[in-house]
Amino acid sequence: MPTDVTEAPLRGAALIKDEVKRLPDRPGVYRMIGDEGEVLYVGKARSLKKRVLQYAQGRFHTQRIAHMVDLTRAMEFVTTRTETDALLLEINLIKQLKPRFNVLLRDDKSFPEIVIRREHAAAQLRKHRGAHTIKGDYFGPFASAWAVNRTLNTLQKAFLLRSCSDSVYESRTRPCMLHQIRRCSAPCTGLIGLDDYNALVEEAGAFLRGKSRAVMQRMSAEMQTLSDDMEFERAARLRDRIRALASIAQEQQINPETVDEADVFALFAEGGQACVQVFFFRAGQNWGNRAYFPRVDKSDDDPEVMAAFLGQFYDDKPIPKLILVNTEPAERELLQDAFALKGGRKVEIARPQRGEKRQLVEHAVINAREALGRKMAESSAQTKLLAGVCEAFGLEAQPERIEVYDNSHIMGTNAVGGMIVAGPEGFQKSQYRKFNIKGTELTPGDDYGMMKEVLRRRFSRLVKEEEAGEPAPRPDLVLIDGGAGQLAAALEVMADLGVDDIAVVGVAKGPDRDAGLERFFMPGKPPFMLEPKSPVLYYLQRLRDEAHRFAIGTHRTRRTMEMKRNPLDEIEGVGPGRKRALLHAFGSARGVSRASVDDLAKVEGVSQPLAERIYGFFRKA
Repeated sequence: MPTDVTEAPLRGAALIKDEVKRLPDRPGVYRMIGDEGEVLYVGKARSLKKRVLQYAQGRFHTQRIAHMVDLTRAMEFVTTRTETDALLLEINLIKQLKPRFNVLLRDDKSFPEIVIRREHAAAQLRKHRGAHTIKGDYFGPFASAWAVNRTLNTLQKAFLLRSCSDSVYESRTRPCMLHQIRRCSAPCTGLIGLDDYNALVEEAGAFLRGKSRAVMQRMSAEMQTLSDDMEFERAARLRDRIRALASIAQEQQINPETVDEADVFALFAEGGQACVQVFFFRAGQNWGNRAYFPRVDKSDDDPEVMAAFLGQFYDDKPIPKLILVNTEPAERELLQDAFALKGGRKVEIARPQRGEKRQLVEHAVINAREALGRKMAESSAQTKLLAGVCEAFGLEAQPERIEVYDNSHIMGTNAVGGMIVAGPEGFQKSQYRKFNIKGTELTPGDDYGMMKEVLRRRFSRLVKEEEAGEPAPRPDLVLIDGGAGQLAAALEVMADLGVDDIAVVGVAKGPDRDAGLERFFMPGKPPFMLEPKSPVLYYLQRLRDEAHRFAIGTHRTRRTMEMKRNPLDEIEGVGPGRKRALLHAFGSARGVSRASVDDLAKVEGVSQPLAERIYGFFRKA
């Protein structure tokens, strides 16, 4: 009697060969998917059929690509109108999915900017990060918070623009400390007219747009005129402002004369690792630099790495009109077209051969080489420390992800939990998490209950993500700040959730909280100590101290926000405008609470029903 024979599912090159039969000869993006549904690789093609056929033919340039094909269990395809559209989609998917076999930019933080906010009659100068949702003029990017803060301080000295919020501005009755130290012209109290203040705003904008020389020349001419008229005090103030502007050029070291707006990228690769150093030049000024360490493979050549890095870098950032590189990216013209389409203007990617632009690139290369050298030295030391942790706690392998937990509160109030993450590349601050303690049945100050809540929330989410097949970061080692009691509480939660295969260690402070005398608690083992001067002990102390610092900082932020809360914020119908009017009329929330209904109704914008509601709010049982 014939029996049914179930055919084995296709895999690897055979699966890809079968997929090719149904592919069109059109541009698009393909995804190679592994055994557990994870995306292994995202690629784009001018012709999906021809590109994917190359994988099916079995002729691979590297062993890595052969391994990727062998792991492939499914493929997904998206056709696009043009190859440029395919490139933009590929970049977006790589950043979103983080495939294992793609070159990957691992740090995608937004850059800080300076904005002159024009939503108010007296424009505000401030730092900004994120989408351009505020009406005003934006200048950037700056490579770091330090670079933007330095420039902001200089601009305050030179142009005396306000940095205070609108609510503070409206409530001022006398100049603040910034005016006293000559960093604000105090438009809030009328010490400068709005016309004169707006003239300062326009000067600041001109300076940030690259007209620094013209601004300084005009200020110098005005200073000379004041000096000739024997108004020496006003002339001295202008002199100080000119000095502040001149200090920017002195601090920046590199201020190109032939480059107005450009980003400079230098790639240096060695030993299977790579560093890309990025310098930002805007308005003829150096606005800082940053080093990136993309995930690469030894088989990736420099043009491919540069192309992948540039595409992912500008996926969510403004694109300058000129990009200078030390390595010409693969498919440079296609990348230029994609950037032009995205930025709405022509973009040039150039590898300069001579002159000042070449000097800028060479300077970036030196910085990239030095940064990679430091990174490799740190990685070597980190690897040794993790090997020591593995040995100290009897782990099966070196931990790739260590999670450390701590709680912070004052007599049970404003309780928070903090989680920090560390691994082979040091502290992974983008992975840090805070937990506002929400349990209503907890006794104030119940540290065990707080730790249970934090771990239950963290690992419940992990379980749900794993069940849904989503990528979920699973720790190899969990460190708990505490002794046997905290460890028992943690183990109880993790056993309930079915994640008791993760190693958990309690770290208890020594007698009198002395560093170096910590005791370590593990299930099934008596408490033990490490050698007092052991590098592994110092490393574990750093992890614990970082978790403590993070938890304390989170607690202080929450406590400060709680202290700043105003009872008026809880009254329906009292928005920012009416709140400001009430505070002006009565001086404080306490003054409002003491006011009669008739007095409240006299405030502009407060109707009789609202006055009764406010009155009743402060007198409710």
